[in-house]
Amino acid sequence: KDRSIFYSTFPITDQALLGDWDFELKAVYLIAILNFVFDDNKDNPDKYRYDVMLTDIETHKIFYDKLTFIYLEMPKFTKGVDELKTRFEKWMYVIKNLYRLDDIPEKLRERIFEKMFAAAEVANLSKGEYFGYLDNFQTARDFKNCVDTALSDGLAKGLAEGLEKGLEKGLKKGLKKGMEKGMEKGMEKGMEKGMEKGMEKGMEKGMEKGIAEGEAKVAAEREKTVIKSYQVGLQEEMIAAITGLNLEDIRTILEKNKCIFAPK
Repeated sequence: KDRSIFYSTFPITDQALLGDWDFELKAVYLIAILNFVFDDNKDNPDKYRYDVMLTDIETHKIFYDKLTFIYLEMPKFTKGVDELKTRFEKWMYVIKNLYRLDDIPEKLRERIFEKMFAAAEVANLSKGEYFGYLDNFQTARDFKNCVDTALSDGLAKGLAEGLEKGLEKGLKKGLKKGMEKGMEKGMEKGMEKGMEKGMEKGMEKGMEKGIAEGEAKVAAEREKTVIKSYQVGLQEEMIAAITGLNLEDIRTILEKNKCIFAPK
């Protein structure tokens, strides 16, 4: 117990910072894997894990939750591989039996335990085997980097070419579609505008023609009125008052029609 308390002080003091420091600490966990049983725990054969924290003696409330001591009494754990139910029990089994396992039991076929077995195999190598493993590992890593680089370059090149071709194809298609749509819209707009202008022009010409014809009819009627009025003996001044024409226009009309019945 003294040794575990002593060991726990190192990760605590290592957090000290030079200069200004507010003494805020990160949590520290000490896990003690015991190949023996504490004397005061021998009367409880089914309890093999103890979690110890600083607490108040009377209230039993936790005083500080960033320092935890976990003691695992391995001799008390006797479960076989088929009896394992929880992840913690699987860990206990692996820790206790790792040295005599040649292969991973089917019930422990999980990624975390596969990584642990791989790490244990490396840790069990001799010095020569270990350095050979490092050389092979570095060679494999270099080869993987080469493959990854080649794949990355190929992917980048493929993406660039694909993007370029896609853009070119897209532009051509877009241009063609745009021209077709533009022509369609232009024709539609042009026809609409042409019809509008044509109607305006037609209406304008029609109105001009109508006005001209109307004016001609009015002029003809006035001319008839001038002639008849003169023939019945009305003076030019009186005719001017009736028709709204001036004397010069009245005389022009009379002269043009050679009014022989003009009064003397």
